[in-house]
Amino acid sequence: MLKHVLPAIVGTGVIAASAVAADWKLDVTHSEVGFTVRHMVVSKVNGQFTEFDGVITGFDGTTLEGGAVTFTAKSASINTDNVDRDKHLKSPDFFAVEEHPELKFVSTKVVPGEGNRFQLMGDLTIRGVTKPVTFDCEFNGVVTDPWGNTRAGFSATADINRQDFGVSWSKSLDAGGLVVSDNVQINIEIEAVQAKEG
Repeated sequence: MLKHVLPAIVGTGVIAASAVAADWKLDVTHSEVGFTVRHMVVSKVNGQFTEFDGVITGFDGTTLEGGAVTFTAKSASINTDNVDRDKHLKSPDFFAVEEHPELKFVSTKVVPGEGNRFQLMGDLTIRGVTKPVTFDCEFNGVVTDPWGNTRAGFSATADINRQDFGVSWSKSLDAGGLVVSDNVQINIEIEAVQAKEG
């Protein structure tokens, strides 16, 4: 997908990627899936999903053309550092985790941008509702770690309306606005490891 050619060498210790398209597995220890939502209009609350996984296919270290991204997260792993709030978020008012245990994203297209930036388009499923979503992405380069593994880094953000996915609990403030905003910003940092042949 990324139709522009990225630098083969990006700083000290960074190597030229293999020219062969390969599968890449998320390193969940060094990745993060977070979100930000406004609370009472005047502040922001940050949270994350702590259990997730994903695969990037058809990526040769410079281009994802012809490749794809599949990503899943366990809805029950939501964590906002507040037990009572997390319990509410897991309830039918929000993610209904017992009925809908998984969030899923499957890419459909990549649109190249300037430099190392691109847009990743795909289908996002929350609470059994699937809608198209576009992530603004940045490719952060490729490196070989001390154990001989080839690693790649990506950053991605997207804005969604939670009402579109049936996450519909809401209360209005007397002065206007919502207790929890409908707009949610998704923030993802990914470190992926190239699968070794054999």
